[in-house]
Amino acid sequence: MKHTLVATMEEGPAVLNRVVSLFRQRGFAVDSLTTGRTHEPHIMRLSIVVDGSKTAIEQVVKQLYKVIEVRKVSDLTDDQTVQRELALIKVTSKSAALRAEVMQVADIYRARVVDVAQTSLTVEVTGPSDKIDSIVGLLKPYGIKEMVRTGLVVMSRGATAGQEKGREAVRLREVS
Repeated sequence: MKHTLVATMEEGPAVLNRVVSLFRQRGFAVDSLTTGRTHEPHIMRLSIVVDGSKTAIEQVVKQLYKVIEVRKVSDLTDDQTVQRELALIKVTSKSAALRAEVMQVADIYRARVVDVAQTSLTVEVTGPSDKIDSIVGLLKPYGIKEMVRTGLVVMSRGATAGQEKGREAVRLREVS
């Protein structure tokens, strides 16, 4: 089963590497991994989608708390969430008629054309992963020259946003 985990952690050299290594060492297939800064200075947020049993996920969450910089880990799999992904899709368009068709598909998905060249156009689309999969399926017959997807970013819906369930890591500080 796919699980969506969110971790907040302090910025630092090799923090991301240590976190990802935990998943790699346990043989998890990582579907999606995104990381970025938060509204708090020096705090990063990691969203990771992995395939694994509930027991295996619980074990890796416990291991994540052993990484000193990790502050909080939440499994949002069963929660009401807002999920978004971004994709840039470069499509072949050798004629004005083909460009118009691709632009029509983009319009249906509320996507934007961000670059137009003589033989291609680049479409930017954001939304849930299934929306991205759907537009990719419709654009394939036109010839996708290149594509990149960001991976999933996820947040709890409503008033609980930013307060996902999960325990805060308690760190003992040295007293001088």
